[in-house]
Amino acid sequence: MSNPRLSRAAVMPAANAPIEVRDFPRPTLEPGAILLETLFSEVCGTDVHLHHGHLAGVPYPIIPGHVSVVRVAETGGDVLDLDGLPLRPGDVITFLDVHETCGKCWYCTVAKASTRCPSRRVYGITYGAAEGLLGGWSQMIYLKPGVKTLRLPPNLPPQRFIAAGCGLPTSVHAIERADIQLGDNVVIQGSGPVGLNAVILAQLQGAGQVIVVGAPKLRLEIARALGADEVLDIGDYDPAERVARVRELTGGRGADVTIEATGVPAAVREGMQMTRDAGRLVVVGQYTDVGEVAINPHWDLNRKHLEVRGCWGSDFSHFYRGMRVVARYGDRFGWERMISREYSLAEAGQALADVEQLKVVKALIRP
Repeated sequence: MSNPRLSRAAVMPAANAPIEVRDFPRPTLEPGAILLETLFSEVCGTDVHLHHGHLAGVPYPIIPGHVSVVRVAETGGDVLDLDGLPLRPGDVITFLDVHETCGKCWYCTVAKASTRCPSRRVYGITYGAAEGLLGGWSQMIYLKPGVKTLRLPPNLPPQRFIAAGCGLPTSVHAIERADIQLGDNVVIQGSGPVGLNAVILAQLQGAGQVIVVGAPKLRLEIARALGADEVLDIGDYDPAERVARVRELTGGRGADVTIEATGVPAAVREGMQMTRDAGRLVVVGQYTDVGEVAINPHWDLNRKHLEVRGCWGSDFSHFYRGMRVVARYGDRFGWERMISREYSLAEAGQALADVEQLKVVKALIRP
């Protein structure tokens, strides 16, 4: 029988170490804090990178899980949601994993780029397990005062929202950076959750054609089901053939907009070559340092008059807009079809392995 004074959590003790399940004491809430019961937390590609030690400054051991759907269990006094309404036990909500963005530094106030705020902390990534229940792979999550929350609308099932997951606000930001115009030919490199969300959002932005370059077939089938016009399996074409095929599909010119969402450095140069002269490439997949790639500045960039935009993380506006899109268009696109399997805390290590080996599209932890 479970102990109500304890919460079980899956812990990543160190880079490349097996996942462990540990018990943590149920915390006492400070004013403004919230104790949450986890309904679902996702296993993201970032968690795989965390497990391999590819992110700098991670305070292992950590409780992973940065995007979750939760039920309010207890509040530290009156706590309000975005619309100023009080949160009550039983409310189903989600929260922005990014916390402590200061709103006062140069990046927040002048550059208007809060994702680069040096005070930024992230649930499930930059909080250590020694600091408490600050990750989603846990029966309970402690929300610090000031963490931004959103109540799920009545027409948005928890499974549908978590299926969109972390990839949703990330792709909202990427689409924002892409500045897609009506009728544009859009290439999306990568058929993981970010790429699949981008397939949907590109259509909603009015793309004239959406081409997905990725693998394996399971993910490409989902891309087709979500509305991609063409899919190119990287196992069927070498890089030069992929570029040639994209040009063939776009009147010989190349994509108006290319969104790189692979995490593979070589895809960046390939994306540059797939994009038409005076087109735009958005690089969103290079979240961790997995190596370098050579480019020819004359042929790949300058002579093409190419615009390249980096895209790092997301902020609350992307989180908020993403939820509204899923609530409005959920029946049309059926985000939940991305969910391949649910895993218990004890199976978290297997979930990581399945995500890394591309055996699943979306893996959920259900504590």
